[in-house]
Amino acid sequence: MADQISPTRSAMLASKASLKTASSGADLLKRKRDALIGEFFALVKDALAAREELSGVSKGAYVSLFGAKSWDSPEAVESLSLAQGSEYNIDMQIESIYGVKVPKIAIPEQTQAAFSPINVGARTIQTAADFQGVMGAVVRVAATETKLRRIGEEIKKTSRRVNALEQVVIPGIQGDIRFIRGVLDQREREESFRLKKIKAKLEKEAEEATKLSRANVQAGAHGSAAD
Repeated sequence: MADQISPTRSAMLASKASLKTASSGADLLKRKRDALIGEFFALVKDALAAREELSGVSKGAYVSLFGAKSWDSPEAVESLSLAQGSEYNIDMQIESIYGVKVPKIAIPEQTQAAFSPINVGARTIQTAADFQGVMGAVVRVAATETKLRRIGEEIKKTSRRVNALEQVVIPGIQGDIRFIRGVLDQREREESFRLKKIKAKLEKEAEEATKLSRANVQAGAHGSAAD
């Protein structure tokens, strides 16, 4: 960049302003990254808890399913499962975590079975309720891990920006400042040297003029004495 910049005092001021802006930007991005890292580790705990919950309710639901099939026959359970609605509606909103858009999902309350409980075994009804709990746990896992992934991606992106500022932009601006300062210092030295030469020349001319004036005065004094 030094070859493309004009080594003037205005360019020096502009480069210093750019350096200040870049340094402030790097500091802000570091603070954002640190905050996101704290949020990330908090979400890791939530994600692990959601996974454990899913594992637990899934085991319980499959135990209920095996029991229902044993008591009510597999055909009865499977035929009743077809009567259940295929839709699972959730309430999802978008929230911002330090500028990162993540989903905020509200788990719906468990609904009653779509079939009549008459002539349906209690174990089958319990199995239906247990698998609704599995769906809720799946949604919680998906929501938490989506947040985790997006925040992780933002941490990587922010780190790349910080590295670009600290390793490319800021050193480049500092190089421009050194280049401009070097040129300005060289110009100042040359100007100082030129002024010294002019001063020495003027002093020499003044000294010669003084000597000439003295010589003229002495010559006039000798002429008057001879008369």
